[in-house]
Amino acid sequence: MSDWLPHEKGFHVSWDQLHRDARALAWRLQNVAPEGGWRAVVAITRGGMAPAMIVARELDIRIVDTISVKSYDHQTQSEPRVIKSPDSEIVGDGTGVLIVDDLVDTGRTLEVVRQHMPKAHVATVYAKPMGRAQVETFVTEVSQDTWIFFPWDMALQYVEPYRGK
Repeated sequence: MSDWLPHEKGFHVSWDQLHRDARALAWRLQNVAPEGGWRAVVAITRGGMAPAMIVARELDIRIVDTISVKSYDHQTQSEPRVIKSPDSEIVGDGTGVLIVDDLVDTGRTLEVVRQHMPKAHVATVYAKPMGRAQVETFVTEVSQDTWIFFPWDMALQYVEPYRGK
């Protein structure tokens, strides 16, 4: 058992870092695009919206939709459930569709998403070991016990110096 609190073993991501990492994800995805390119991007809301927008811009993908899966209440994970689906006429079984999220943690959210689009390519900016098998493409892997603080969750404030605690 660790004495670390979630915020103490944190990986803090700034807007600049997220932008760089999402662009790096796009560069990787251009090399695995199906013949004819990606047909659409589906962002997993809410965390996947910013990286999906950046990926869609970098790869010139004009069709962008969302799937909304609720699996967290603040920092508590619960059973994931779809509360908004993408346009089925556009995404179909997922062939040629790119699913983008900020992070795969346990992989449970992506299991639910894959049921809706089993042939889609799943990409995340960050990946944890438990969910890694659910993702075809990612940029950075972090340990399972690391809590990622995304820029939309943060505010600037004073922090006490570490001082070797």
